[in-house]
Amino acid sequence: MHHTPDTPTIQWLEGNSEQAAHWQSERLLPPPRQVMVADDTLTADTAYRLASEGKAFLWRSDFQNARQLLQAMARRLDKNAEYKKSKASKAGKSPEQYPQRFHLYRQAQAQRSRILGSILIPVNDDYSIPLRRAPNVLEACTQAWGEPVQDGNVRIVSLRELIGMVGAHEWRKKGVEIAALGRAPNNRIHPFYGVFSPVRGEYIDLLSKAPLPTACLNGGMALDVGTGTGVLTAVLARRGVGRVLAIDNDTRALACAQFNIQNLGLAAQVEFMHAELFAGQIADLVVCNPPWLPGKPTSPLERAVYDEQSSMLKGFIEGLSAHLQPGGEGWLVLSDLAEHLKLRTREELLSWIAEAGLRVVGRLDTQPKHGKAFEATDPLYDARSKETTSLWRLAVA
Repeated sequence: MHHTPDTPTIQWLEGNSEQAAHWQSERLLPPPRQVMVADDTLTADTAYRLASEGKAFLWRSDFQNARQLLQAMARRLDKNAEYKKSKASKAGKSPEQYPQRFHLYRQAQAQRSRILGSILIPVNDDYSIPLRRAPNVLEACTQAWGEPVQDGNVRIVSLRELIGMVGAHEWRKKGVEIAALGRAPNNRIHPFYGVFSPVRGEYIDLLSKAPLPTACLNGGMALDVGTGTGVLTAVLARRGVGRVLAIDNDTRALACAQFNIQNLGLAAQVEFMHAELFAGQIADLVVCNPPWLPGKPTSPLERAVYDEQSSMLKGFIEGLSAHLQPGGEGWLVLSDLAEHLKLRTREELLSWIAEAGLRVVGRLDTQPKHGKAFEATDPLYDARSKETTSLWRLAVA
């Protein structure tokens, strides 16, 4: 990764001298202002208390001990959350109603992320970590940041982000098995770092079952708007759609989609375009799986979940009729979790569809299979347990 003059810098006092280094944050967080040098003498209780006050710790000791400290701080956060919950319960306080409850949940998640992001690790310009028992993270860093530029600059990164990068690297190597793509081994999608992983298979299954417009199987074209890993493009191509245009405005996502389509042997049917929404194209089928929750993303990866003011969802619905061939369909894949969280109503969604000159020609529904839908301890369990994901088949009215 090349450093530009606007690369953020983190500063701290070490010994009696002022030190500075490049600050690296995938979440695009600003560098912490209060940084203290820390080692194995820092206890979890002290670290938790100081981190809650806004301090960050530049680690100068054993790498594995830093990991253990991070885990100990996470346990304290969980215990504190349980304590607050039982205290509220004993006081007879009923939990806030949605959407306020959801906003408080997001605030708590942001606070948790900030506290657990307070342990900082130095990374050399060759992506080695100058700490005892540090792992080799060269491959994971190269995939996330690009080839190392040996310019003598050390960068400081949150340990939690670094662990996330290593985890993403393992996911990329292993891949995610997608039942809708057929039999193993040729049915895996490999998510790149920073690209949302298709671990929620139920919405992909909907796409494999919906009846395709006839034109798509007779030389017609489909658009996959916001392709991400390319998983929906791959399902359409495997279903026999002769030409699919995969569109995304994120360069990482497009690189990821290209890799997956090539790897699955589907490159002859697929083209890629770096663009917003429909990229000015007209097709027989337009597929979109927009972020499901209205809200402001707090990191690039959250853009796959949060859609500020429902702008992508509205943009897709409003522009769809102008981008469909006669007899064409738009497939909108959308969870109704936002409705259960009182962030959007079903009436709003249906009015947007009607106002855009569209009609619903069919709908396929499925229930979530992911863990959180069955985890009664999850703060949003009552909403998650009612969630339905739908594929709305839309046509010009």
